[in-house]
Amino acid sequence: MAKDGTNRGGIRIGAGKKPKSLDEKILEGKADKFVTSVEPKSVEPLKAMPKIKRFMTAKQRNGEKLQTAEIYSEMWNWLVERGCENLIDNHLLEQYAMSVARWRQCEDYISKLGLIGEHPTTGGEIISVYVKMSQDYQRQINQLRYQIYSIVKENSSMECSMTTHADGMEMLFKAKRQR
Repeated sequence: MAKDGTNRGGIRIGAGKKPKSLDEKILEGKADKFVTSVEPKSVEPLKAMPKIKRFMTAKQRNGEKLQTAEIYSEMWNWLVERGCENLIDNHLLEQYAMSVARWRQCEDYISKLGLIGEHPTTGGEIISVYVKMSQDYQRQINQLRYQIYSIVKENSSMECSMTTHADGMEMLFKAKRQR
């Protein structure tokens, strides 16, 4: 309680030690008190990749097709490798694929038109609107990726990493540590 008598402050969201995943607890021998023995669950038949919806592959105004089908199937294959394809909601994958496709579309326009645009009324130079849209899509991608990654990390028995071949800086850091 504050000096003025108001009840403010308290526990901060996200504060404190982060919980360990179940596989880490099992490896340490400190499994949850409700888990008495670890037995493999009955394996559900592998779910086929859901059909990609028409709006995700629709022809765009400029005549190009969105790349969502490729992105969706890449993420689906990544989930299948970790045995978590049944845990992720299809809508979450669709949102992720659409955000990445739209981000790539913005980056293409930035490459074609440049970082500087023209103000619609004054004619002066301004930052291209595609730069702001690209940043917004990157933010969405990071949030959606984190949601997917946290579900997979908590439920996958194998080591989980969201790095891809395009993540060169991460590969450089890992190579530096191994020397």
